[in-house]
Amino acid sequence: MDAQRGFSLDELETTGDVLIPADPLGRVVGQEEGVRLARIAATQRRHFLLVGPPGTGKSMIAQALSLHLPPPEEEIRVVHNPENPERPMVEVRRREAVIEEVAEMKGAEGELIDPKDVPINVAERLGYRCVHCGHYSPPSEAVCPKCTQAKGAVQNVGNPFGDLLAGIFEATIGQLSGKDRVTTTRKQFGKEEVVVFERAGDLIKVMDQKALEKRREMEKVSPRKVLVPLDRNPFILATGASETELLGDVKHDPYGGHPQLGTEPYERVVAGAIHEAHGGVLFIDELPQLGPLQRHILTAMQEKRFPLSGRNPQSAGASVRVDGVPCDFILVGACNIQDLPYILSPLRSRIVGSGYEVLVETTMPDNEANRAKMAQFVAQEIAMDGRIPPATREAVVAIIEESRRRARDLDKAEDSLTLRLREMGGLIRSAGDIAVMEGIELIEVDHIKRAVKVARTAEEQIKDRYGSYEGGMGADMTRAQRSVSPYHYWNYHDPADEGRYIG
Repeated sequence: MDAQRGFSLDELETTGDVLIPADPLGRVVGQEEGVRLARIAATQRRHFLLVGPPGTGKSMIAQALSLHLPPPEEEIRVVHNPENPERPMVEVRRREAVIEEVAEMKGAEGELIDPKDVPINVAERLGYRCVHCGHYSPPSEAVCPKCTQAKGAVQNVGNPFGDLLAGIFEATIGQLSGKDRVTTTRKQFGKEEVVVFERAGDLIKVMDQKALEKRREMEKVSPRKVLVPLDRNPFILATGASETELLGDVKHDPYGGHPQLGTEPYERVVAGAIHEAHGGVLFIDELPQLGPLQRHILTAMQEKRFPLSGRNPQSAGASVRVDGVPCDFILVGACNIQDLPYILSPLRSRIVGSGYEVLVETTMPDNEANRAKMAQFVAQEIAMDGRIPPATREAVVAIIEESRRRARDLDKAEDSLTLRLREMGGLIRSAGDIAVMEGIELIEVDHIKRAVKVARTAEEQIKDRYGSYEGGMGADMTRAQRSVSPYHYWNYHDPADEGRYIG
């Protein structure tokens, strides 16, 4: 049963019959205008600001928008600068070049084979084969597990402790004399070529002349580090991010980046959320909470590039700077109505000039089409939770009735259904938990009714018990506590009270 096409609740048996849309934007209930503009923002790469109360689908729209974007096409790397190590360079590689490089690297890595498939003398020199009994074992085992002798050809001549320490002595010397790499030659198609065998755990890596040539070519290239990988999540959540998390940093090195003792500056560079969102979506819920950091977001949006540098002036990373790091992202911000004045004016201007602002809906008309969408919402919440059973048609009707009540009480909207769906999701889960604990296979009307009582907010419970919030405070607080703000009385100190803390 597809809510997009519409259906009557009379046709419904359980929510298991309801189709959950494959398109993530199709799962957003009641926000038609927001969904329409989100599709445009994804196609045209426009910025987006969602305004409205919590639990109305702002985060869901942002995540769904990112899934409508094409996969990232660029990988960002930071490259060692031999002339000035504290000014690493940026390298941006397109998908085709990255795929080609990966193929070349695989060719330079050689082939992994079983130790029994290499020449016997090579297996012995690498420590895989015992020279005494021919048994194969990992090179980490210095003593052969079959004959209990040192695997290498170590002579115990002149050892005064031969009877007591021969095994230990031979094992130690054998381990030390073992090689990690053996270079030899072989004939391939009638032509002699150099071959290198290397230890690789329980296997042996074989590199022919072609692989060795590729490795030598790669070693000539300046060292580099992948800063933002090609295969990445196009949705970056930066809600409540610190300056370091948002803008990136350069890690501290106690040795100051000394080439022999420390870590090279390019290896200590860390990307920020604005760089990780390159080609994707940077989502910031409660956007005004970023405060002064909003101006950096504005700069990144304008320039589509933002430098990476050390944030701590006391750190060795403070002297490192990487210029021109790409950060071409779609900003999707969200906030409550009362917080709109605290968004930086130039930032809002940039969003409006290259995107859309949307006031999300809090209710939708109570009609057959929207009741079908509410049934879809119930089915989605049950599927997403994964631990509660489907709901019966009667339970869905009870949820819709509760939705009507909340629209009427919270938004003063008659003949409407609430779109404050986060709280409705909590109600569905509470009802499902009751059904599970009672061993019942479906969520029924009685479970919904009981869940309505369980899912009440603390303020509603206070009102039921004491008549009002103020009445609850009056009954629960002492006279001394009431003389101070209820939010801070536990930290309040009265100098006249001889050092006692009230509360």
